[in-house]
Amino acid sequence: MDVLHLALAAISYAVTAVALVLLIKAAVSIVRTVRLGQPDPTRNGPLPRRLKTMLVEIVGHTRMLKWGIVGVAHWFVMVGFITLILTLVEAYGETWNPFFSLPILGSWSLWGLFVEIMATTTVLGILVLIVIRQRSHPRRADLQSRFAGSNFWQAYFVEAVILGVGVCILLIRGFKAATDHLAYPVWAAPISHALGAILPASALGISIVATVKVLISMTWAIVIARNLTMGVAWHRFSAFFNIYFKREADGAVALGAVKPMMSGGKPLDFEEADPDKDVFGAGKIEDFSWKGWLDFSTCTECGRCQSQCPAWNTAKPLSPKLLITSLRDHAYAKAPYLLAGGSKDMAGDEVGITGDDAEARIAAIHRDVLAEAERPLVGGLDELGVIDPEVLWSCTTCGACVEQCPVDIEHVDHIIDMRRYQVLIESNFPSELGGMFKNLENKGNPWGQNAKDRLAWTQELDFEVPVFDGELAEDVEYLYWVGCAGAFEDRARKTTQAVAELLHLADVKYTVLGPDETCTGDPARRAGNEFLFQMLAQQNVETLNAVFEGREKHKRKIVATCAHCFNSLANEYSQLGGEYEVVHHTQLLNRLVRERRLVPVAAVAEDVTYHDPCYLGRHNQVYSPPRELIGASGAAMREMPRHGDRSMCCGAGGARMWMEERVGKRINVERVDEALGTAPTKIATGCPFCRVMLTDGVTAKQSEGQGENVEVVDVAQLLLSAVRRGQTQAVGAVGSDARADVPTDETATGTPLPDAQGSTR
Repeated sequence: MDVLHLALAAISYAVTAVALVLLIKAAVSIVRTVRLGQPDPTRNGPLPRRLKTMLVEIVGHTRMLKWGIVGVAHWFVMVGFITLILTLVEAYGETWNPFFSLPILGSWSLWGLFVEIMATTTVLGILVLIVIRQRSHPRRADLQSRFAGSNFWQAYFVEAVILGVGVCILLIRGFKAATDHLAYPVWAAPISHALGAILPASALGISIVATVKVLISMTWAIVIARNLTMGVAWHRFSAFFNIYFKREADGAVALGAVKPMMSGGKPLDFEEADPDKDVFGAGKIEDFSWKGWLDFSTCTECGRCQSQCPAWNTAKPLSPKLLITSLRDHAYAKAPYLLAGGSKDMAGDEVGITGDDAEARIAAIHRDVLAEAERPLVGGLDELGVIDPEVLWSCTTCGACVEQCPVDIEHVDHIIDMRRYQVLIESNFPSELGGMFKNLENKGNPWGQNAKDRLAWTQELDFEVPVFDGELAEDVEYLYWVGCAGAFEDRARKTTQAVAELLHLADVKYTVLGPDETCTGDPARRAGNEFLFQMLAQQNVETLNAVFEGREKHKRKIVATCAHCFNSLANEYSQLGGEYEVVHHTQLLNRLVRERRLVPVAAVAEDVTYHDPCYLGRHNQVYSPPRELIGASGAAMREMPRHGDRSMCCGAGGARMWMEERVGKRINVERVDEALGTAPTKIATGCPFCRVMLTDGVTAKQSEGQGENVEVVDVAQLLLSAVRRGQTQAVGAVGSDARADVPTDETATGTPLPDAQGSTR
């Protein structure tokens, strides 16, 4: 070993020592920082299920592959980062001995082939990601980039490191091939041999490139160690943990039910809660759970959430990505203050750093940290907070951000926690919500209507709607939960009437609660008024448990037409002792069609586009039944560009139904523009909130001369029209079997009807 090789090795090992020390210190600092969050024991198990979920998501790249090309490219980069670590070990030997190779593996042809493939695909993968980032760069005036607001120098640095390491691996092998010291045949290293044919036979070249490879890798380690908020790099480590500790151990995203309001690691009991001690939502960064802090630390700034957010896409100030990165930056800026013992009380007033050595600890904290510690989490009229109120209240809780996040960040839970503090402690919320809260508290519905009018919708029907009279008959299979919109909102009443008529025609035994029904509390909970939600939900649970008294859970069946009621009853009432079998009306009607209890007949061809309600689709994964019903009704489906799990919100969720949109384009108008782009005759949906918002959007477009003949309907109305046609044809059949015109296995348009498992036959 000559002096030059000795110098190369010495430089490599010295830089590595510095990098490892800094990296270990940084990792310890991140762990200490994350632990500043509130306890959350719900994340502890079960270990096998969580471990399986983590491995499936990471190895299978199940969430990344929602975006095909990006997912495939990222998979190769990720696998290359993990598996090619041994090439770095080999490079340390090559700095002082150019012909060094790993014991055993170093001469194994299959290992040589594996490294060849992974190095090549890593280079190709990162080149693809670089091109995609550049094509999606926010400098393009014609593009609303998902990377807008991301930290570009960090992304460029990481991309350059990965590209540099991959190229170095191939160059080292190329130089070895040029000097006839590559231990692998051509079939195991074709690219390396091809490089060897054009590279000089230089042993020194091997050691120089190996040193460059080590220095690139260690520079990366040093840079990320000095930048703890560099999620685009740190997610390579933290993503494993963030996915493992996700809310749902079975792998489901953190949608459906809202996370219970926690204090000290336990669900908050309002009857025993102490405002001076308990945590009411998130009023300070330390009020978030440690999983929240881990979420903030893991954000890669990829912008998938931002690209799908209806608020961001209509020029609102909310970006889920920027909200998370703002919380992250504030958390890490304030962490030294918190680690030194600084704190505020529940009202947000400064307690400060106390104790015998308080002065010394305060002196050790930089004044910028102290200034950051004084910033409110959510700003007010005369103070700049970490999160602007307009950002906080722009969210529709549609869940698009959570659905798309590749590292399982739980944006909606964090937003609702901040809303809870603003409503319950600060009494600081949009003025429109005040009237809604008052109506819910006094009248049991957001519109402030009288309970006695909950059955007004039945007066237009030509059959009697059974109303619960204090005892549930044995043959009653379903309780029909009408919902506030279904009872009081004129457009939603048509859906209620259609479903009731279809149940009547199918001879389904059901009953309604009438005046005993009250709001499920969905808008209150998602607006942050957890106290009001608990009050309404507990009242409903008591009513429902009394109705179903003596029945086992599988016989406590509820059908709901409102996607929001459906979600609350199915996913949230169990938190309060309400265990029921809840189905959405599209699910039940679809089953009735499959069982031939409802027989639709196709109409003259209509073009229908379907809008997926967020609380039916993303929150509860109900996508097929409504579409199958549209097909059964004889209509031709025309999907909007954004549909299924990428469907755009109508703008009503998160209590936005009762708030004005004062910034940017109205979300419902944006969605209607997309719907009209499919040239439909009808826009169908399965939620009364969506129907109201889309109808208003169509009305707005009609005032501009667009969509004159387009009507917004519920899927149940389409089905009812088709079923009525079937009855008319059956009655009108003369001299033949009365069912001759009624299709058996197919609709009149030839669309196969699904079997009991949902597949077509």
